Order: sequence, then C-alpha cells, then structure tokens
Amino acid sequence: MTTSTQNTSRLADAGQRIRGLASIQGRFRVLHATWLAFFLSFVVWFNYAPFAATIADQFGLTKQQTVTLGLVNVALTVPARILIGMALDHWGPRRVFSSILIYAGAPCLVFATAQSFTTLLVSRLLLSVVGAGFVVGIRMISEWFPPKDVGTAEGIYGGWGNLGAAISAFTLPMVAGIIGGDDGWRWATATTGVVAVIYGFVYLRLVTDTPDGVTYARPKRKGALEVSSRGAVFALIALIIPMYGVLGLIAWRIFEVDVLNAGGLVAAIVAVLSLLVLQVLQVVRVNRPALANAVPAEDRYPFRSVAVLAASYFCCFGGELAVISMLPAFFEDTWGLSTTAAGVAASAFAFMNLWARPAGGMLSDLFGSRKRTLTVLMGGMSAGFVLMSTMGRAWPVALAVLACMTCSFFVQGSSGAVFAVVPLVKKRVSGQIAGIAGAYGNVGGLIFLTALLYVSPAVFFLVIAGASVIGTIATLFLVEPAHSFHHELIVDEGVDDAGESVDLTGPDTAAAGEPAVVGAG
Repeated sequence: MTTSTQNTSRLADAGQRIRGLASIQGRFRVLHATWLAFFLSFVVWFNYAPFAATIADQFGLTKQQTVTLGLVNVALTVPARILIGMALDHWGPRRVFSSILIYAGAPCLVFATAQSFTTLLVSRLLLSVVGAGFVVGIRMISEWFPPKDVGTAEGIYGGWGNLGAAISAFTLPMVAGIIGGDDGWRWATATTGVVAVIYGFVYLRLVTDTPDGVTYARPKRKGALEVSSRGAVFALIALIIPMYGVLGLIAWRIFEVDVLNAGGLVAAIVAVLSLLVLQVLQVVRVNRPALANAVPAEDRYPFRSVAVLAASYFCCFGGELAVISMLPAFFEDTWGLSTTAAGVAASAFAFMNLWARPAGGMLSDLFGSRKRTLTVLMGGMSAGFVLMSTMGRAWPVALAVLACMTCSFFVQGSSGAVFAVVPLVKKRVSGQIAGIAGAYGNVGGLIFLTALLYVSPAVFFLVIAGASVIGTIATLFLVEPAHSFHHELIVDEGVDDAGESVDLTGPDTAAAGEPAVVGAG
C-alpha cells in the first residue's frame, strides 16, 4: 500500500471514529455513560479546591491545616487504585463504578455539614478513595471496543472524564454564589454528592460489563496481580514499594506542617510498612506458580510492559497533576496577574484534556505501532517541559500560555497513548494493570510537587523534563501487545518465553478450548 493510500485510509478511519461519537447506542452508550461516571467522580474528588480559602476563613484554619486538607484529599488514592483494580477484575466494572459513586455521597455530605477541622480532615481522607474511580472505566471500555479502536475510546474516556476537576473549579463557586450566604459552599459540595449517588444507581441500569454473548474474564487467583515468571514476581514487588513509600511521604509532609506529632508519624510509618509487608506476602502467595516458573504459555505476558507503562504515566499524568497545582501561582507571581486572570491563563493546560488525550489515543490507533506512538509523544513532552523551563517575565503572557498548551498537548497525548496499551497487555487482569499505572501517576504528582518545595519553577519544569527523558527511553522496552489492531474484541492473549506476542487465534489455541476473539456485535 502506498504512503498516499495509507494516509487516506487513516483519515477515513479518524473520520469514522469521530462520527461514531454522536451515537448513544451499543458500545457508544457505554462509552458516554462511563466517561460521565468518571467525570462525576472527579467533580466530587475536587470539590474542596474551589472553596479552600472560604473554608479556611470560616473555620479559622491555619495555613498548615489548609495544606493538610489538600494532602489527605489524595492520601488513599494510590492504594485505592490498586485495591479497586483487584475488585473490578473480580466483580466487574459496572458494579464497582456504581459502588464508588454511591459511596461518595456519604463522606461528601459529612464534609458539607462539618463543624470542625477534624471532621473536615476525616471526610477528605475518605473522599480520597473516590479519586481511584478512573481505573474502573479503563477495563469497562476495553470490554466493549475492539483493539483497533480502544486507544480512541480510552482517550475520550480519560480526557473528557478528567475535565471534572476543571468544571468543579468553574461551576461550584457559581452554584455557591447563586445560593449565597456563608453556607453556599456547603450546598454546592453536598449537591455533587447527591448527584453522584443518583448517577451511581442510573449507571447500574445503563450498562453491562460486556456485550451480549461475551464472558467477563476474571483472574484465576485473587489478592495480587498475577505475573508470569520468577523475575516478574520480584519486579512486581519492586514496583509496589514506591506506591507505599508515597504514603510515608504524605505522612511526613503532614508532620512537617505540625498537624501530626512525632508519635503519630511513627504510627503512620509502622502502618504503611505493615500494609507493604502484607501486600508482598499476597504477591508471593498468588504467584507461587510464577516463582516456580510453571505458568502455562497461554497465561504469560511481558511484565516489563507494565513497568514501562507505570513509568510513562508517572511522567505524563504526574507532571500534569503537579503543573496544574502550581501554574496559577506561577502566572500570578511571574507576570503580576490577578488571581482570576492567572487561573484563567493556567486553565489552558488542563482544558487541553478535552481533545489532546483523545488525540493521543487516536494516534495510537491510526499509525500502526502503539509503542512508536508513545515514544514520540513522550519525547515531545520532554521537549515541552524544557520549553516551559525558559518561561519568564520577559515573555509575553500570551506566548507563555501558548507554550503551556503546546507542552500540554504532548502530556495529555502521552496519557492517552499509555491507556491505549494498558487494556491490551493482559485482558483478565487489565483492571489491576490500570490500577498500577494509574497509581504511579499520583505518585509522580506527589514527588514532583515535593521537589517544587526545594527548587525554583524553572528547575521544577526541568526535573519533570528529565524524568520524561528517562520515561521516553523506557518506552523502547515496551512489547507491542498481541492483536493491537484487531477488528474484533479480544478475550485473552499471551506472549512466549522470549517476550514476543503469541497469536492465540490459531488452530492449537482453538483446540485447547480458549478462543481469543469474538465478534464485536
């Protein structure tokens, strides 16, 4: 096929994907219902930020207490993404996502009616679990879209759902203003919880875990991610340690602002270490066949792909979280903008989610190699953060906003490309793989923001750029998933001992009674 013909075909495929978004039937109904569930979970998760100053004034909070509320709002998100990944692989995304939304209502109402700092603290800690809802939709979307379309679908899910954070910042203050009075923020935040609960029940009726006639693939063993070899067991343990380490980092940050005393810090660290030991024991228990290198060929997959995807998301989504958190203050301090103007200028970075993340997923679908697409986008992200490190007072504000948007395209595009691969690595444990990759995004955000405490904004951007260069190099070790561009839904897949993709659709697999594909329906 000539290059011109290939380009024409790709444009036609892109047009077909875009036109399909107007549908509310079949798999597109599931896509729209699921990104809306994710959107609402993020509206609830981020409903504190727009009212941080108002709440601090009403409760007479110190700066340390205000910072602490922001920290606990993400404290349980990392471990929750792992646990929710296990839950959705076992019970299915429909029930798990509905449960998260219904659960969100209780701590949200506690937060809205709080009369003390302690109640605020506990409610935000419990609400941090809601931030883990993202991983649920990754598995749901992959159950309904064939590999050739999964990047676009996952990109739309992630990009449009992520806008919940930005919409919270814009709309909730308006709701509070319409209600008026000192309790305006309470009614606004309580409303988000009520809407989440209602939609949780609606979601149960709107979707099913799989299309008719498709069996939902579940892990063979529960408690930890199943891997394929002895080396992968130790690699998984190594990958788990930083996720628990970041909980210790949060405890230390809370201790630093004098909210947690020395005894409380020690107790928190002991609790984190205990959880880590328990998780390691679970990994060993679940993966006894892998420790003995006795995993059947059809169950094997390249664990290095999980590590590469986690590292990539550490950089792209971690960088996004960190930059969005500091960019308004950066614009305000550097160019002397008002708080409102600085917020509007900085919001350009977040609003790129609307189309850049879907674009990253679509590029992954269209250009024949998910690995190469991710490598190129990660490389562009590295260059983008180097560009942002040069921004300063001498730059026109408009040019700085344009630089931020350019960098953001590659950041969001990389996130879309990561999750164009995640659900294809190993179907029946894709929830757990999404949980690990998603958790590393939060880990990256916390580490980058911690670095910002000790360096200038220019160096901060260079730190993210340096991490992104390492992440780009890591993508070269990604294994292109089997059936990356198959036109039918994939039931399961594997790799051989050398880490190469295995075609499980041939006669031998069919004879074994485990077909790899089914009609998309």
